Amino acid sequence: MQGILRHTDYAARVVLHLASLGTDARVQVKDIADRRLMPAPFVRRVVARLAAAGILRTARGSGGGVRLARPAREISLLDVIRAMEGGVVLNRCVSEPGACPLSDRCPVQRTWCDATRRLEEHLEGVTFADLSTPSKRSTRKRKEP
Repeated sequence: MQGILRHTDYAARVVLHLASLGTDARVQVKDIADRRLMPAPFVRRVVARLAAAGILRTARGSGGGVRLARPAREISLLDVIRAMEGGVVLNRCVSEPGACPLSDRCPVQRTWCDATRRLEEHLEGVTFADLSTPSKRSTRKRKEP
């Protein structure tokens, strides 16, 4: 089974880490790697791609580091997926309609397109401000066994 790629998962962890620290927080790649349990060289590559996509900003030297390029409420999970993978693709016929000679009359292809659109809409609605806010715990008491 194929899901999102590892570098996309790591990218989401990087952005989540920065979002949880606040808007202007700037941290070192090594700190992110250590706190989020990722190899630092991999995080550096992920950070470079996220910076190229305008999601992160990087600065070298003393006082340098990595930070969000815009507020967490303006960065969606879909933004990160697009930066790392180019978008959501449930089937090749969605991203390359001409790859299949039946695409223009295939009900399955239309279903893949519809599902992709719905998934993208959902992911676009999930911001890193949402993800970095601790969820409210249920206040209901558990029954004792």
